[in-house]
Amino acid sequence: MFYRRCCPPRVISGTAAGARPVKTKRIEGILLAAGESRRMGFPKPLLRMNGETFMGRSAASMLATVERLIIVLGAHREAVTAAVPADDRISIVENPDYTLGQLSSIKAGLGAVSAHADAAIVHLVDHPTVLPETFRRLAHEYQSSGKPILVVRCRGGRGHPVLFDRSIFDELQQAPTDVGARAVVKANADRVIYLDVDDAGVLLDLDTPADLARAGLPPVPARYRFETKSG
Repeated sequence: MFYRRCCPPRVISGTAAGARPVKTKRIEGILLAAGESRRMGFPKPLLRMNGETFMGRSAASMLATVERLIIVLGAHREAVTAAVPADDRISIVENPDYTLGQLSSIKAGLGAVSAHADAAIVHLVDHPTVLPETFRRLAHEYQSSGKPILVVRCRGGRGHPVLFDRSIFDELQQAPTDVGARAVVKANADRVIYLDVDDAGVLLDLDTPADLARAGLPPVPARYRFETKSG
């Protein structure tokens, strides 16, 4: 998770009635799927629910809103690459520094965002139950609000996905990897909107087999031999 406590910025629950029309901005997506998944004991992008991989399900939900999706890979690269959905709107980016943490993958994804894109929605592959409608609402609020950072929230808990306007990209690229994107979000509360959604999936972080069991999802498949950074 990126976010911890921060000063309360503007909070909205939906689009205000009578909002003035604005020029449509172009939004791309970044799906982070580079982690080692050591606590799970199996590559999380390849876990399945309802006949789909976590990666495939998340990609489909995001592509219902974004023009183009960048999937950032790192650990288990060969196995995960083979499972990337066949879609011309999907691009694959490898993060050779995935062991440095989540922000390193965000930076790799931002480097692949199209020059014409105005913003990027960043999402995590281990949050596969987020509803397509949540991505649509996030994009809609970005279009109408003019704010450069939007964070979804459910029942008071901040979660994923998160949207960053292009004006924030350089700041993310320059942020210390050990601090993470949360430092950028916390830097100026006036530029952040929390979007309240009725979607518990934004908080459902699946890191261990026990998390899968609590969520009523299928268990981890047969043992998987983890690759090392050098292997």
